[in-house]
Amino acid sequence: MTTLSWPSRRHSYQGVVAACGTLLAFGLYLEHQLGLEPCPLCIVQRLLFLLVAAAAIGATWREPDSVGERCWASALAFSASLGAATAMRQLWLQHLPPEQVPPCAPGLDYMLEVLPLRDILPLLLAGDGSCADVQWSWLGLSIPGWSLLAFASFALCGIAGALRLAPKARSV
Repeated sequence: MTTLSWPSRRHSYQGVVAACGTLLAFGLYLEHQLGLEPCPLCIVQRLLFLLVAAAAIGATWREPDSVGERCWASALAFSASLGAATAMRQLWLQHLPPEQVPPCAPGLDYMLEVLPLRDILPLLLAGDGSCADVQWSWLGLSIPGWSLLAFASFALCGIAGALRLAPKARSV
């Protein structure tokens, strides 16, 4: 009889890195091959996927059961939670009635040229009318719906890594 075992923590973190890479590559495919223009919230989600991947890499390099691994796992969970919140904001915008959708903001290139950086981030996080457009969907979920599922999975992985029991004390 075979027994199922959970993958090692390192393999879990490596899976997060691979999944983030795949999601980012798919986003680039949608942008450059299918011609879909990313909205401000999509750009923020891409940056958060990079941050989640960086935290997972940090957790991979630490010794299992170390304080460092738990810190990196906490960073992974926090980054993924921010990504989930951003995806939920975009899903909320997509489900607004058309008359309540905020107007479109200027493009990111223009904002980077004209506005100081401290003014750009709130505009990106708020989203605009372009964030309410559903440009692509699969199995009934739009891009932010799939992003929300991914971020939630990554957050659970980070929480699981961060809540590991402390290593057993060594006997002297």
